Amino acid sequence: MSELSVNHLLGIKYLNKKDIQLIFETADHFKEVINRPIKKVPSLRDITIANLFFENSTRTKLSFELAEKRLSADVINFSASQSSVKKGETLIDTVNNILSMKVDMVVMRHPNPGAGVFLSQHVDASIINAGDGAHEHPTQALLDSYSIRERLGDVKGKKVVIVGDILHSRVALSNIYALKLQGAEVMVCGPKTLLPKYIKDLGVKVETNLRKALNWCDVANMLRVQNERMDISYFPSTREYTQQYGVNKALLESLDKEITIMHPGPINRGVEITSDVADSDQAIILDQVENGVAIRMAIIYLLASKIKHV
Repeated sequence: MSELSVNHLLGIKYLNKKDIQLIFETADHFKEVINRPIKKVPSLRDITIANLFFENSTRTKLSFELAEKRLSADVINFSASQSSVKKGETLIDTVNNILSMKVDMVVMRHPNPGAGVFLSQHVDASIINAGDGAHEHPTQALLDSYSIRERLGDVKGKKVVIVGDILHSRVALSNIYALKLQGAEVMVCGPKTLLPKYIKDLGVKVETNLRKALNWCDVANMLRVQNERMDISYFPSTREYTQQYGVNKALLESLDKEITIMHPGPINRGVEITSDVADSDQAIILDQVENGVAIRMAIIYLLASKIKHV
């Protein structure tokens, strides 16, 4: 069996094209597993995984937990809001305490960019980055690409626009890396205040007019406006943002072609997309959720098989 070129999943920028291909092929297999009556496989019976979430998360955390349990791993859950981190314990101390319990793998979400990389250099366990600040969210980008592949047959050559709050989004950056690596064309679209200065350096097109962007693309990935990361106001009001960058059914029907709508969730219904768009046949939002479990199973399985070889 071929194996990943990395020992950790810290970001898409550390992966190559073959890694992504291997993750997708492995996920195809696990997708069959999770659609069986008995959804568990005994693959990781001797592996212990710690989920460390230093930031709130519902969907990613549940998706990882489900993936780990489907693989029969032993799971420890750690939420920083209810822990000694509040008493001033450092990241290294926290992790070393958990590792002394003989943990093989750590899934971590952290508000600081690079926290996963820092950790991988200091502890002897396989690290999966479940989101580090506004930097990367690799598993989300992989499940997004996997969902495009499932709906459109391939990612290569497809035109994907990422709409909304690019500045604060780790999903946008990871998606740009993943899509470019697979040969897709990428555009970002949003208010100028929410587009980072360096964005063109990543080899993406930039558009501030939503209708133009939607007419160009095959797939639109609609991002949530991340109010919790904003210390200043980046646009006059939510209503004005929705008027310029929100997608509704009438807008979709007025385009020259039918496009696929994605959303990493949680959706602010009526802000970035309306309910009739979110629940339409053009949207693959629930497929993304289902694919998230298969992709995370694939990544955990592939990284764990490297631990076993050591």
